Amino acid sequence: MTSGSAEADVNAGFDGAPVPLPSMGATASGRRWRLRAADDREALTIAQKAGVDPMLARVLAARGVTHETVEDYFAPSLRAAMPDPLILKDMDRAAARLATAIREGEMVGVFGDYDVDGTTAAAIFKTYFNWLNLPLFVYLPDRISEGYGPSIDAFRSLKDEGAGLIVTVDCGASAHQPIEEAAAEGLDIVVIDHHQMNGPPPKGAAATVNPNRPDDISGLTNLSAAGVAFMTIVALNRVLRDAGYFKTRKEPDLKGLLDLTALGLVCDVMPITGLTRVLVAQGLKVLGGGGNEGLAALGERAGVKGAASTYHLGFLLGPRINAAGRIGHARLAFELLTTGDKGRRFELAEKLHLMNAERQEIEAVVQAAAIRDIVTHQRQANDVIVTAGEGWHPGVVGIVAGRLKEIYEKPVIVLGLDDGTGKGSGRSIASVDLGAAVTQASEKGLLISGGGHAMAAGLTIERGKIDAFRQYLIDALGGAVRDALQNRILDIDAMIAPSAVSKSFADLVATAGPYGPGNPEPAFALANMRSVGAKIVGKGHLSLTLTSDTGDQVRAIAFRAEGEPLAEILTSGCRIHVTGKIRADDWRGGAAGQLQISDAALAN
Repeated sequence: MTSGSAEADVNAGFDGAPVPLPSMGATASGRRWRLRAADDREALTIAQKAGVDPMLARVLAARGVTHETVEDYFAPSLRAAMPDPLILKDMDRAAARLATAIREGEMVGVFGDYDVDGTTAAAIFKTYFNWLNLPLFVYLPDRISEGYGPSIDAFRSLKDEGAGLIVTVDCGASAHQPIEEAAAEGLDIVVIDHHQMNGPPPKGAAATVNPNRPDDISGLTNLSAAGVAFMTIVALNRVLRDAGYFKTRKEPDLKGLLDLTALGLVCDVMPITGLTRVLVAQGLKVLGGGGNEGLAALGERAGVKGAASTYHLGFLLGPRINAAGRIGHARLAFELLTTGDKGRRFELAEKLHLMNAERQEIEAVVQAAAIRDIVTHQRQANDVIVTAGEGWHPGVVGIVAGRLKEIYEKPVIVLGLDDGTGKGSGRSIASVDLGAAVTQASEKGLLISGGGHAMAAGLTIERGKIDAFRQYLIDALGGAVRDALQNRILDIDAMIAPSAVSKSFADLVATAGPYGPGNPEPAFALANMRSVGAKIVGKGHLSLTLTSDTGDQVRAIAFRAEGEPLAEILTSGCRIHVTGKIRADDWRGGAAGQLQISDAALAN
């Protein structure tokens, strides 16, 4: 381990116990700041026995790392973390059925979802079959005309291509009717999914592999469809190996699938803990080494710089992959990830880059219209916000719901209306299970269809039932929402000196990544600062310099702060406390660092 060159500055006066938070007024976010709980004795032991910077040692201890596990934490090993794939219910049946199809020359088809997770899961199967020099037909539905999930027509389309076995990825666990119809027509269906299930798997499925099925005891519930797909390929590969399939052909190196796996995991916002953290960490290594050539081409067009990170996956590559399924067709992204044609890859990368820009423009229009509807009808006063508008593009309603959730800090559902029907998506806040409420609303006949998981949901509804659905959600979730809002906490890892905001400390913190849900990136706070030179840059971002009483200066930026309470505090001219993430300042370069401000408060 290395203590890092920033140690002297960061840990000035730090003896293993955290510096207490300063006295402050109301925060811009309305959240109460709290020092993240950590075993300070364990942090000290980590620092002493593993040679870790004391401040970073406390960050690790706050995330459950011990002096006994710190070595493995810094060097996550897939060999050590990977369980037997057969721990997943039905995995033995799924792998055996796929292996039989491969050995007997049977055509295999894949039906995938149109989002990043579904597209990458489909690409994982296609890449593996390409390595075996075997054909594989993939069907990705059109978001607008077909909607989510498989249909008997889609299954028949794959059957017409010669498929006798069809694998659904990122869907299928609740597709009882089309799977039963397909089985009746002689098709075998293997379901690879991760969505919540309220009951048994589809009766007609040959196998249903889903860590969230009620009778699965694997504990791998933080795997997305891409993660389950990777596990399936591992199991399949072993069955083929044991059957002697690779005695006359080269066995594929499955590590080459890990960048696609990591992309699906990160973009589906899975907890970056346990096996998922290891898969993402190893996937970033593959991505950094060139990895999937389609992702490399897209990264070049998106301006990806520096070491591969979850930020690149979630905010640069993922949105461009998603743009295809949102305002075009997911097959464009799928082709990018699987084509062997270099020229075509760069052509598709450019197309997805432009589609993402178009998606952003459409999203801005829908968001503005949704805010007008919310303000006009005072929907922000409701515990759950349901907003709808004619012609709102169904491909962006989920993103807009996420934006509005951040603005209003309440569960939000956004519906695009067309010819008497609304199609929409919802996003929730911590501790409020929106998916379960939407599923229950569907079971009560308020929806044409609907479902999801705790933090997100999708649905289709008749226009005339929107008001009743809105009231149902308010009644069902109001108590949980009020409890969540009353207990809003912003965890701070440590108070730091201004000199800690440097590239060296940002690099040091990054060594404990990758970060994400369940393993949050550390947040640090600066006390008694004043802001100078504040100006709006880009699309509503506030750029400024923070100055301490002793003249130390810190470059900082607050994204999308224009017109928000955060900007009011940052430009007040008063002494303030600020918190955020430390980043290298790529604009200035060198050793410069920058604080990405997430919240602020006036000093008392």
